[in-house]
Amino acid sequence: VTKWSSDVNLDGKTALVTGANVGIGKETAKDLAGRARVILACRDMVKAEQAARDIMREVKGAKVVAKQLDLADTKSICQFAENVYNEKALHFLINNAGVAICPYGLTADGHEMQFGVNHLHFFLTFLLLDLLKHSAPSRVINLSSAAHNMGKIEFDDLKGEKDYHPVRAYAQSKLANVLFTRELAKRTEGVTAYAVDPGMVNTEITRHFRRPIMDLVTTFKFLSKTPAEGARTTIYCTVTPENLLPTGGYYDCALAKSCWAGQDDGTALKLWAVSCQMLGIRWR
Repeated sequence: VTKWSSDVNLDGKTALVTGANVGIGKETAKDLAGRARVILACRDMVKAEQAARDIMREVKGAKVVAKQLDLADTKSICQFAENVYNEKALHFLINNAGVAICPYGLTADGHEMQFGVNHLHFFLTFLLLDLLKHSAPSRVINLSSAAHNMGKIEFDDLKGEKDYHPVRAYAQSKLANVLFTRELAKRTEGVTAYAVDPGMVNTEITRHFRRPIMDLVTTFKFLSKTPAEGARTTIYCTVTPENLLPTGGYYDCALAKSCWAGQDDGTALKLWAVSCQMLGIRWR
C-alpha cells in the first residue's frame, strides 16, 4: 500500500463528498474535515447525520453538514443541487458514491442501476458546474476502479436488457468514469478533473461480491486496503498543487495509466453525447 500523507490546509474551501456516511467516502470526508468545510451527500440521512457527528467528535474544529442525495433518482439530484446553490462556493466535488456488482435493477429513471448510479452522476456534475466555475480554481474527482480495465461501453445495450452480467456492468460503469473525466477536463476552464483508483477496499460496496472472492480478500489481507488507505488517492488529488496534477488523468496516489479503452477520445465523446441524451440535457 502506497504510503502518502499531506498537511495541506484548505481553509475557506468547501468540499462535497457523495456517499460520505460509510467506507472510503466517510474516511475522505473525515480527512478533509481537518482541512476544509465538508458537505456529506448521502441517501440515508440517519446514517449521514451519525457520520457527521462521528467526524465532528474525531476531528477538532470540523465543519461538517449532511444533505440528502439519492443518485438513483434525478429528482433527488435536482433538489440536492438546488440546495447546494445556497452555498457561497464549492471547490471540490468528489463523486465517491457507487454500487458494485449488484443484481439487475433500474434507477427511478429507468437506467441500469450500476451505469445509472456510478456514471450518471454526470448529471450532478452538470448541475453544479456553474457553482464550481464561480469558485474556480475547483476540482471534480471521480472514483473509478482497476475494474475499468475489463470494461467496454456497450452503446447498443446500456440498459443491460439484452445481456446483463453484474461484473461486466460494473466494469463498464468504471470505464465510463475514466472517459467522463477525460472529456470533462477538455471542456471546462478553471475546473480540473481527475479519475482515481482507490484499490481493492473491503467496504459495504462489496456486499454483492460472491462469497469466495471476499473470503479470499479477507484471508489474504495484503490484497485489500482499509477504507482510510483507499481514500488516499482521492485526498492526493484534492490537495496536490494543480501544476503537479495533469487534468483529465487517472490516478493511484500518482499519475497512473488507464487502459487503452480509457484513452479513447472518440468513445469519450460519444459517451458524453449519449449520456446527455439519456438525461435529457444539453451540455456543450
